[in-house]
Amino acid sequence: MSDDDQFFPYRFDRRYTGIWWPLGARDNDGVTLTDDTFVATYGRKRVETPLSNITEAHITRNYQWWKAVGIRGSFADSGLTFGTATHGGVCVHFDERVNKVIGPKNHAALTVTVDDLDGLAAAINERVS
Repeated sequence: MSDDDQFFPYRFDRRYTGIWWPLGARDNDGVTLTDDTFVATYGRKRVETPLSNITEAHITRNYQWWKAVGIRGSFADSGLTFGTATHGGVCVHFDERVNKVIGPKNHAALTVTVDDLDGLAAAINERVS
């Protein structure tokens, strides 16, 4: 990592350890922003794309644990979630879909439950605006 890279770790709600632990999520997982790349890790799963492929990021809240914790795909759209807690997440939208992690389709968005929601959303939006 260079001095300009930013790392945003997930918030790990220990009540849901039985879900995220078997999927491989650990304290060194989260989102890394470099000068030109977005990388989100969740155990052995990874989403990586150029920052130029991100259209925007926004905060979402009021999660139900069974929809937010774990690695989840959305049936409503082609979104993906890397979830470790229910406090909220940052939904990152892609211009071109990223390679599928789970499910039948490539992903148009990724929601991540990092600890610093405001910080990640602001850092992404500053870099892609």
